[in-house]
Amino acid sequence: MSASPGDGIPVFLRCTVTQVFDPQLGFAFLADLPTLDLDPPKRASRSPKAAAAKSPKTAVPPPAPLMDAEAMARALEAHADYRVQRRLKPCLQWPGATDKPVKTILVLDTETTGLDQSKEKIIELALLRVSVDTETGLPVGPVEVYDGLEDPGKPIPPEVVAITGIQDAEVQGQALDEVRIAALMQGVDVVIAHNAGFDRPFVEARLPAFAGMAWSCSFADIDWKAQGRGSAKLESLAAELGLFYDAHRAEMDCHALLAVLAAPLPQPASETVRTGLAQLLQAARNPSYRLSATNAPFEAKDLLKARGYRWNADQRVWATRLSDDAALHTEFDWLRQEVYAGRHAAVQVEKMDALTKYSSRSGHTVYQQL
Repeated sequence: MSASPGDGIPVFLRCTVTQVFDPQLGFAFLADLPTLDLDPPKRASRSPKAAAAKSPKTAVPPPAPLMDAEAMARALEAHADYRVQRRLKPCLQWPGATDKPVKTILVLDTETTGLDQSKEKIIELALLRVSVDTETGLPVGPVEVYDGLEDPGKPIPPEVVAITGIQDAEVQGQALDEVRIAALMQGVDVVIAHNAGFDRPFVEARLPAFAGMAWSCSFADIDWKAQGRGSAKLESLAAELGLFYDAHRAEMDCHALLAVLAAPLPQPASETVRTGLAQLLQAARNPSYRLSATNAPFEAKDLLKARGYRWNADQRVWATRLSDDAALHTEFDWLRQEVYAGRHAAVQVEKMDALTKYSSRSGHTVYQQL
């Protein structure tokens, strides 16, 4: 182990491994990594006379420079036993030209004082405005950024401070820049949030103009399980791409979401829908449905729960969301056979377009005879 002069602290040296490794163990790649000199540092003599008797010291060459961190990461990545995580670096200028057909999106995230949209307030709002090439589904050109804090008019709960790090003193007297936000909203085709069912009601309550915009949800409008992902949480999706970041601050969450959605989908829907962004733009064009299993027999509750239905305590009904017409009619068949067992039934269907999806407003409701 080599030591820096006088402190006994080991440092890494770039040196060649001379030991021959057994290829069956698969460690040959270590020859490209920095190694440690394992010789212990020699103790200084405690005898002044002995020290004086020694021959004059020869000049010690400076230690070799450390291997570049990225080079070490690449060396580890080349081995099947290692996975490397890199800190997310926000991209503010995506390659490609905006002279091709594009759609303009607004990636949005909020931090709030709590979960109850009727009582809690926004304390941070972040927006990324960027163009998306409709042919490739990739962001192109510059990214315009807004990140603002707002005083909620009451203390931020300790559990929210623990998650976000936002303190009362930071938001005191702060207000969202409505003029800047309105400018970023101009000409936007779709607003994208990772949990639009949470963010949209909060944002519309604070800034009503968002109610007139089309929304997509990257949490609900992409079947991440079908894409082979173990979790739809944003941090987990980023980790699958080898990225980590400081989560639960609105702007960094937006940058992480844009990076996740710009990556190729493991299971692309088609030649034209190869990224998450492309899939969300398509979802905004198509209506979705909220299907309620009206008067479903009690004994069918476990079947409905396993199928992904959720119990709505206010309406006392099991309900699910469906992404398109094909999924809706498939569900009609399943309910008819498995839940109602061929008996007469009329289920409630609420049709929602991108202007009402994930808002607190109702869509167009009809009853379908099974």
